[in-house]
Amino acid sequence: MTVKRIVANIAVSDIEAAKAFYHGILGMDVVMDHGWIVTYSADASAGPRVSFATEGGSGTAVPDLSIEVDNLDEVYQRVIREGIAVEYGPASEPWGVRRFYVRDPFGRLVNILRHA
Repeated sequence: MTVKRIVANIAVSDIEAAKAFYHGILGMDVVMDHGWIVTYSADASAGPRVSFATEGGSGTAVPDLSIEVDNLDEVYQRVIREGIAVEYGPASEPWGVRRFYVRDPFGRLVNILRHA
């Protein structure tokens, strides 16, 4: 048996707000849309991942989602341009990532990162 995919499912009342953030800010594509559930993906080959943590590192809260991007500065500029509050960072962490925290439209804490 092999786990092929893990998908975080987040209950929301405004599914269009997800598009503005996850597609508009992060550039993710819709890979499934049934109207009542929409799934976004950046890279189908990323493989299944799930993390469990007691803290978020560097004294931060554990984020609901961690999303790795290839150009952190570009995403950061999109966040700033849209007026989204940055809750932490950008910071270069001792374990080899540069990252920042924001809240998505539903209040979920999102860790946006790039490996060094």
